[in-house]
Formats: sequence, structure tokens, C-alpha cells
Amino acid sequence: MKAKHIISIKDLSVDDIEEIFDLAKKLKAEGKFARAESLKGKTLGLIFQKPSLRTKVSFAVAMAQLGGTAIYLAPEEVKLGEREAIKDVARTLSRYLDGIMARTFKHEDIVELAEYSQVPIINGLSDFSHPCQALSDLFTVKEKKGTLKGLKLAFVGDGNNVCNSLLMASARLGVDVAVAVPKGYEPEKEVVKTALDFAAVNGSKVIVCSDPEKAVAGADVIYTDVWTSMGQEKERAKRLKAFKGFQINSKLCSKANRDYIIMHCLPAHRGEEITDECMESKHSIVFDQAENRLHVEKAILLLLLK
Repeated sequence: MKAKHIISIKDLSVDDIEEIFDLAKKLKAEGKFARAESLKGKTLGLIFQKPSLRTKVSFAVAMAQLGGTAIYLAPEEVKLGEREAIKDVARTLSRYLDGIMARTFKHEDIVELAEYSQVPIINGLSDFSHPCQALSDLFTVKEKKGTLKGLKLAFVGDGNNVCNSLLMASARLGVDVAVAVPKGYEPEKEVVKTALDFAAVNGSKVIVCSDPEKAVAGADVIYTDVWTSMGQEKERAKRLKAFKGFQINSKLCSKANRDYIIMHCLPAHRGEEITDECMESKHSIVFDQAENRLHVEKAILLLLLK
């Protein structure tokens, strides 16, 4: 893999992504400790500004299964840009660690870490991007459908970091992607432009609209995320009103292809962006999707740290 860091999907080539997917598939098939000596003696720092369940556990377990060590750095221990300049944190930790995974509020913090770090930086989530999530998602779609080319993925909800990364990753890999968001909650223009550029090269389509039924019509994959992300709690009442009609439910899903699959990056607010019925239906692959975070992250760690 040519990429030194994983900051955003747009930094990864098709070859980079395919290499991650191929290795993740092998690692999943080999079992938990098949490569238990691979990262022996390597240490990954886990910097968190936001709470986490899947990101924290999956990266820690990934390092353990590969023979390495993960060190959790809580928000109050680091305080990026407050207690200490980000460039100083990056240069100091580079002397101790073999890699850094950071989960931050501001994307600029991840970018600055990468600028000054001498070891690989992995974006575990920022306000702009969630690349490991999108990579795991499309790995899962390929696993379930056998291919990505020619599929249609419909994202219904907020034009947030997950939406941004899915837009770019889908277009990069030749998946048609349709995003339905309420007006005023669209994905960033820069992201849409990047996705359109990727789509032009790879022969896929990109649609951004405010009509969930239009987005889901003929879809192979239906994807959603929470309407109110961490840090947006004060907007909750406003968002609940704005997103009315954007729920993933049986009526909306009836517009998709018969063998559609449902995805959600979790945590889910059942009864808001998705019904309990859809979460528990035979079409839901939400927990397979969650598991694959581990396998894809193991592949990323091997490619970056070894």
C-alpha cells in the first residue's frame, strides 16, 4: 500500500483499497490468532476525544490478535491543542509508538497529527471523515454481494462524516451511490465534487437529493446513521423535525431491489432513523458489518505498521 497514513478515503487509490480488502478477507478466513507474531513488539496509541465502543475495542483487539499492544489515551490525558500543541504531541508520541489511531472532533487535528508524525496516523473518526468505517462497509457489501461494480447504495439521513466517506469510497470503487438528505443537511460540496470526479473515472453514478424514495428506488444497499451525532445534542429537537420522513422502515425499503441489504454504522437510535423491525429483519447485516471493522482494521494495521 502506497499510503503512509489513512486520513480520508480520497487519499487512497483503488489499488490501496483492494489490497486492504484482499488482506482482510484472508485474515478473517485464517482466524483470530493465525498471525499472532506479525506485530510483536509494535505499539499503537489510541487517542480519543470522543466516546467510542466499536473503534476502541476493534483496534485494541486487532493489535492483540496480531501480537502487538494498544495504549488507550483518554481525552483528559491528551487534550489535543489545549494542554499541548498538536505538533508537539505528534513528535513526542512518534518517539514512543509505531502508529497512532486518533478519534477527534476536528478533522484539522488529524491532518496536523499526520503532518508532524513520523509514524502512521489512522483516522478513527473526525467531523469530516470516517474512512475505516466506509472501508469496512464496502468490504462487507462485497462479501455479501460478491462484487461492488454495478451495485447501487442508498444513504438516507444526515450528510455527515460517514456519508462523506461512503460517497467517496463508493464512487472510487464503481458503486452507484444515491444520498437523500433534508435540505440544509447535505454532504460537503468538496466531497460531492470528489465523488463525481471518481465516478467519472470508474463509470458509476452519484446523486444527492432530498427524496428518500428516489434514492432507495432500485437500491441493493440501504444505509443510514443517527440523525444527531456526538457534539450535536443541542440540535436534537430541530433535527428530529427536519429528518421526519427520512426513516428506514418497511415502506421505504419496499422501493429497493428484492435482495436488498440494510446497513447502519451504529450506535442506532431505534425508532428514529431506523425501525426495530428493519434492524432485526433478514435483510439487516448490521452486526456482520460491525464485526468486519475488526478484520479490515487488522489489514490496515499490518499494511501500515509492518
